[in-house]
Amino acid sequence: LEQGHDQLPLVVPLLFYQGERSPYPYSLRWLDAFDDPLLATRIYSKAFPLIDLTVTSDEEIKTHRRAALLELVQKHIRTRDMLELARDIGLLFERWQVPLRQKKALLYYIAQTGNTSRPADFIEIVAEPLSMDREEIMTIAQQLKQIGFEEGLQAGVIQGREQGIEQGIEQGMKTSARQIARQLLLTGMAREQVQQITRLSDEEMAQLALSANEN
Repeated sequence: LEQGHDQLPLVVPLLFYQGERSPYPYSLRWLDAFDDPLLATRIYSKAFPLIDLTVTSDEEIKTHRRAALLELVQKHIRTRDMLELARDIGLLFERWQVPLRQKKALLYYIAQTGNTSRPADFIEIVAEPLSMDREEIMTIAQQLKQIGFEEGLQAGVIQGREQGIEQGIEQGMKTSARQIARQLLLTGMAREQVQQITRLSDEEMAQLALSANEN
């Protein structure tokens, strides 16, 4: 698939054995390695269950309890200005009392990956309905303004602007990417998925993974 092919090749498995016991004493069905082979056979011999957010209404998604927040964000992360969903996200934060660490990880992810015309304004609107962690969330909005993240997304770096400002924006975006990756790793997200979201290098991801494990 990485080479541009649309389908997987058919691979014929072949087991080569030269152990001490003869003949080969184990099962040749990989499904027998599960604790419940019959259940495994039923699961892996048919199509997987599908949750298609593209055909699920926002109102239905909001009924999905704690999963609603992530589903709503994932549905619209690249197809809609997330500013339109800012209040809904804030209300879901408040309704389910999402921990601060998860709030930050999700907001950094949206600011880095989503279609957000005004990231700082988006975060300020998210913070409005919160009874807890409002000051900490507002700090993120201030950080985005200070590093020039919002201006960089709206208009890009204007040619001829002082080099220090351009470097500041670039460094700010890189810092945000590391913060996002660190928070997502702490929530248990797979390293490969975190790297795809943040576009960090293998070396940067290795350092962050080591830091997350130490914590």
